[in-house]
Amino acid sequence: MADRRLQVFHTVARLLSFTKAAEELHMTQPAVTFQVRQLEEYFNTRLFDRTHNRINLTDAGRRVFGFADKIFVLYNEMENSVREITGEISGVLVLGASTTVAEYMLPSLLGDFKEKYPDVTIRLKVANTDGIVSLVENNAIDLGVVEAPVSNKNLVVEKCRMDQMVLIVPPAHQLAANDSVTLAQVLEYPFICREEGSGTREVMVEHMHDAGINTREMDITMELGSLEAIKSAVEADMGVSVLSRATVSKELKLGTLVAVNIEPPINRPFSFVHQKQKFRVRAMDELLKFARNYCSEHQSDFP
Repeated sequence: MADRRLQVFHTVARLLSFTKAAEELHMTQPAVTFQVRQLEEYFNTRLFDRTHNRINLTDAGRRVFGFADKIFVLYNEMENSVREITGEISGVLVLGASTTVAEYMLPSLLGDFKEKYPDVTIRLKVANTDGIVSLVENNAIDLGVVEAPVSNKNLVVEKCRMDQMVLIVPPAHQLAANDSVTLAQVLEYPFICREEGSGTREVMVEHMHDAGINTREMDITMELGSLEAIKSAVEADMGVSVLSRATVSKELKLGTLVAVNIEPPINRPFSFVHQKQKFRVRAMDELLKFARNYCSEHQSDFP
């Protein structure tokens, strides 16, 4: 219902990129450029300065951006007010989730949500924790679900559930028979870890610091951006790793990996993170409420 030209302009202005705006809006870049030019023709002035493949808002562009912010807040307030009367819950929600959450927690949660609210369209973006927090900060997504603490005090962070980290080794490994290991023992073996910015890696490093262990002592043999790649590398006896117990349930049942508890335990929160907005589309409020109940009701199902 809101002016499409204004929506497209607002996205480009927020991201300062026609390419990123096209990706977020699921449009082609020429279509985004066309919409912005239409708005510039309407106002009979340039809204962006384009120099050396970079764009910046002109004075007029900054003024339009400020009013657009207010317009979309009022639009959301109007939508929520009418839908409270009609009881309709629909719309598009853009979610972001870190890899562990997206692959091992969200599928069943979102499946149940879609069954209850079939008129809500959900788009999911997957990145590491730092990437998801950045998307929330830039208003590129409505809601993020991350696997590490969030330091930005300007965001709302709400814990969903706790997750246990374990050492994973191949069945023939000499640590496989242990009931538990310390982080110091883990450092004695080649280590396979996630990339920098990953919540899994950040939590591991934080606990090493708390234990007085210098991270430079780690014999990092591989850095991989995929949980499946890490599990395959450990199965091939190329090193050990520390992952969420929830991510290795299939391998534990098949007997291709062994999970060993870490002492003291390494637990981390899976959390919802979003902007402190006064008005949100009703579908997002319903998703948050549904997710809270889901996490509470299924807590015993989580490893």
